[in-house]
This record gives sequence, C-alpha cells and structure tokens, in this order.
Amino acid sequence: MSWTPPDRPDWVVAVNLGQVLPIQEEADLPLTRDALAGEASARLGHEFGSASERLRAFGRPGFEAEEAFDALEQFLQALDREARLNVMGRWMTRRFLLRLLEVRLQIMDYLDQDPGVREEEIVAPIFVAGAPRTGTTILHTLLASDPQHRVPEGWELLRPVPPPSPIPEEFARDSRIPLANRELVRPQTVVSGLLSIHEYGGRKPKECLSAMSFAFQSEELTARYSVPSFERWLVGSDMSPAYRMHRLVLQILQRRQEQTAWVLKSPVHLHDLPTLFEIYPDARVAVTHRDPLTLLASLTSLIANLRWAHSDHVDAAAIAGAHVERYRATFERLVDWTEEKRLPLEQIHHSHFADFRRAPIETVRRLYTQFGVETSEATEDAMRKALSANPSDRHGTHAYSQDDLGTDPTRLRTEFTRYQARFDVESDG
Repeated sequence: MSWTPPDRPDWVVAVNLGQVLPIQEEADLPLTRDALAGEASARLGHEFGSASERLRAFGRPGFEAEEAFDALEQFLQALDREARLNVMGRWMTRRFLLRLLEVRLQIMDYLDQDPGVREEEIVAPIFVAGAPRTGTTILHTLLASDPQHRVPEGWELLRPVPPPSPIPEEFARDSRIPLANRELVRPQTVVSGLLSIHEYGGRKPKECLSAMSFAFQSEELTARYSVPSFERWLVGSDMSPAYRMHRLVLQILQRRQEQTAWVLKSPVHLHDLPTLFEIYPDARVAVTHRDPLTLLASLTSLIANLRWAHSDHVDAAAIAGAHVERYRATFERLVDWTEEKRLPLEQIHHSHFADFRRAPIETVRRLYTQFGVETSEATEDAMRKALSANPSDRHGTHAYSQDDLGTDPTRLRTEFTRYQARFDVESDG
C-alpha cells in the first residue's frame, strides 16, 4: 500500500493529546442515543416527560422515529466497537450527530406547521449518479452553471429549516451559511491535503448524502468511520426512508421558491437506482464511468484521509477491499438492471470520464438532447467559464496509485470485465 497518513497541524496534535480542555471535556460526553437525543431536544427547548415521548417527537407519519432510531443505534454500536475515535474525531462526531438530531426535530416540527409542504412537486430532477471519482463533480459543476437549474448548497442540505428566502440578497446573507461552513471546512483543516481531493463549503454544491443522513441511512456515516458492521447493515437495508427524507428536504427547500429544476448528485444513487426511481419516477439520471481500478484507488485515498481526521487507526487495505467488493456488486447489478430492462433506460444517460477530458461541453449537450433540456450559446458560455474557474488542480494534486488496492491489478480487473464490456469502459494505462 502506498497510502501514508498525512501530517496533522500542531493544534490537532495538541487536541488529540488532551491538551485542549474544552474539547476534551466535550469529547468525553456519552455518544449514546438517549444522551444525544436528550441534548438535541434541550437545545431546541423541547421538554418531554419520558424517553418514549422524546423519541416520538423525532417522527411523523411517513417518517417514523423508530426506523431512524434503529439506524442510529446500529451506527452508534458500531462506532463504539469499531471506529477507534481519537479526541478530535469524537468531538467532531458528537457535534455532527447533534446537528442531525436537532435538524430532524426541526423538520418534524415544520411538518406540523406547514403540512402542505408534503404536496410540493419535485418535477423531473436530474441526478448525477456515477461512482466516485468518475467525473461526477465536473458534470455537476457544468449543470450547476446553467441558470435554469438549482443545485442545493452545503448550508441548505445541512440546515434546511426554515425554507430559504427567495430573495437572492437575503439568501446570500442567511445566518446558517457560516454555521454550515464551519462544520464542512473543519475536516480540511484537520488533515493536510484533503482539500486537493474534494472541496467542501457552506456555499459549495452539496451531495444528497447530507439530506439522507437525517434518516441515519447514509454513506456519510461509513465514509468517515471504520464501522464495518454498520456498513453491512446499511447495504442490506431498505433505503426508502432515506430517499423519502431526501425528497422532504427538497420539498422544504423549494417551499418559498417557484417550481425548481433540481440538479442533484451522489455516487450512492448507483447502488439503489430502483429505489430512486420509486421515489422519483420521472427522475433523469446521469451515470458516469471510469476505469474501476482508477476510481477505486482514488476513492481509497479519499476515504483513508477522511477517516484519518477522526482516528489514529486507518487501514487502507481494508478500505480498498471493502470498496472493491461494494462496487463489484453494484456494477454487476447495474449490468443486470440494464440488460433486464428493470430501469427506465430512456431516463438514464451514460458518459465517460474521458469524455469530460476531451469534450466537456459536447458531452453535456448530448445529455441535454436525451433529457429534453433546452440549451443556448449563453448557457454553454457559462459552462466554459465554470470550467475555467474550477481547474481540477487548483488546490494541488491528488496523488494515488492502483497499488493502493493491495491486489494485483491484472487479477483484480477480471472482476470488472462484464461491467467494462457492457458500458465500453476503457482501462487506464
């Protein structure tokens, strides 16, 4: 394995040595369901006579608290047994989970205040759903630059209640922006080099994972932490509650807006396309492709760095092995779903990482043609400007190697032969 832990700033070293008392004291507080739910309730001024009453406050019909709390309990048990958090990791995790619980309470309260929000129509959203590191970010950036589209920003998905203002100046001054910015930028300050792999921020486009996390069924929880038992549970679970929560968050965000042409993104959708189409029957899905060994090597590096922000014990070989198995199974299912026509194939567009390298505007033009989206020279000019403003190496280069997969690449490639043949995915090198 070529991955090595990056340097940590001196202040992070001091935190992990227990030398920053306020952080140490907060990190020592219990990471249990009742403790976290109780504190989240107290922060929002909720009072309950019993733990069962408190639990019920986190759910409404269609968004049952029992489902969410079962998922949370599965995660917390794995976190306690397997994640081996350091002080910084425990402190960040506690704040992360408290925010999820607080916002879930806010969402449930909002349903009481404005039950009509459930009737908001999410019309024909576009989902960018390729595997990680396959060109999803560049495609999402290009689609986001089109003025007719709306891409949720980081602060909107972290704190969607109340609905944001439809007035641009007020939207840009929302006090939730700095709150989200501090949470999203923090890991980039804890681990050197993370910014070169993926950039986060309150006003940056944000992936769907953050909305799904309010159901506690999200790969945000498996990316940041080594929790293999929870990962197995998540892979085998019905993801409908997470997708219903995702749709509700979008309904809240567009409540004060005119009907919105949403453009959304997350690699996790590739694992559950039937569920996505069940919740969004008119969705249009853009699937991006790249050499599986290259994308898995890059993903291994990203996940290793994310976990290094939370723990002193990162097993890059285990990360690689888990993701090889995960994507081998996903790509096999994608071939099956396609060949058996179990998906609305006319609503799915396929492209390749190399397409965005060679001809990004032409690639988007073909996507627009298939999905019936109008374009113009002004739109394409905006896309060209977005490309110029967002070069892939603006924060440094991301170094990784197929050696990070810990297995002979020639032998490993045979596991992806069927996928590469079906979707004409070229091998690198």
